[in-house]
Amino acid sequence: MVARVAQYTVDVEDVDLMAAFWSAALGYRVEQGGDGSAKLFPDPAGTGPTMWLQGSGTNKPGKNRLHLDLVSDGDADAEVRRLVSLGARQADVGQTGDEPFVVLTDPEGNEFCVLNHPPDRP
Repeated sequence: MVARVAQYTVDVEDVDLMAAFWSAALGYRVEQGGDGSAKLFPDPAGTGPTMWLQGSGTNKPGKNRLHLDLVSDGDADAEVRRLVSLGARQADVGQTGDEPFVVLTDPEGNEFCVLNHPPDRP
């Protein structure tokens, strides 16, 4: 028996802002929760974990200890430009410039990466 990633949960300050960003970034549909949260679902033919955005009412305190690695189904540079147009920002977390990924932050400063290619598999 093994565990599988089912959902990625993010504490956010502005649920509506973050739901708009992440649903556009991932192509997910949004269902607003009655408690001020939002759940994002892949389209019916899509795969991947759901994302739950729970309102925290507070700013992000520091660097994420866990983050998403995204991969484009096309040109990674074009995907970075698209995400920036949606509200992401480039971030410097100490990378050298030789990494096979770009570090971005979402509108509330949560770091995530856009990989140049899917992760290597053994």
